[in-house]
Amino acid sequence: MDELGYKPTILSVGQAKEKAKEMSSRIFDMIGVANGKTTEPGPGVSECSEDPKRLYKVRHVWSVYGVSMGELSQGFDRVRQKLPVNGWKITQYGPNESKARDLRILADSSEDRYTVNIELLDGSKPGNAPSASKESGIMVSLVSACFRLPDGADLHGEY
Repeated sequence: MDELGYKPTILSVGQAKEKAKEMSSRIFDMIGVANGKTTEPGPGVSECSEDPKRLYKVRHVWSVYGVSMGELSQGFDRVRQKLPVNGWKITQYGPNESKARDLRILADSSEDRYTVNIELLDGSKPGNAPSASKESGIMVSLVSACFRLPDGADLHGEY
């Protein structure tokens, strides 16, 4: 697996999805917005181009919403403070590339090969929330590095 620059962990798709759920749950706890609503979709799987028959990555995209912008801002500050003490290295912090220039945290897990992108979206800013509700929220996008299927497993039969 030289083209990846690391040896991928061997995990079944089910195990990798559970790992992503656990990591997302820890991030949710760090945000600490108890009264917020969260989106429901679970982790998804996609092939890694280096070896699409045996390598795959997991993505878990979700958001917290339904509370005031003040509560969301506090949650965003909490997660920014707690990520480093929970094994994450913040690689980028500041305005994102959107017209609204919302705050963004990009961090890598030092324990596992995961990257997380966390954005504080202010629905009242022009350029945000294409829906009519213009709801504010914290959007989380967790992505793994490539995992390797156990020998004999078929990725397309797994997801």
